[in-house]
Amino acid sequence: MPMNNDLRPPCASGRYYRVKEGETLISIAAKVGVAREELEELNPEVNWLNLQIGQLLCLPGERPCPSGIYWEVEAGDTLYLIAREIGTTVEEIMKLNPEIQPENLQIGQLLCLP
Repeated sequence: MPMNNDLRPPCASGRYYRVKEGETLISIAAKVGVAREELEELNPEVNWLNLQIGQLLCLPGERPCPSGIYWEVEAGDTLYLIAREIGTTVEEIMKLNPEIQPENLQIGQLLCLP
């Protein structure tokens, strides 16, 4: 399902992390290799004592999404199916998301779209 700015304004990096059951600020910071303080600074609206499963957290990085348009990966999605749905190519999606593993898309993962 495509996501846009109406759901949450993109963070400067265009990189997000989706909270999973049982996670805390400290466990997420360790998992993504970011200082706890940096996560807090990038997500000032987050109540760290009441994280919600599925909540999106902004991560640091240098990969902005020029279009500001995102696709949230759902069960069964492949890059080919996503590209066909939005009228682009797998190659274009890969250019905008060089860090993804095309054969291992994760449910809830956000992809920058052209």
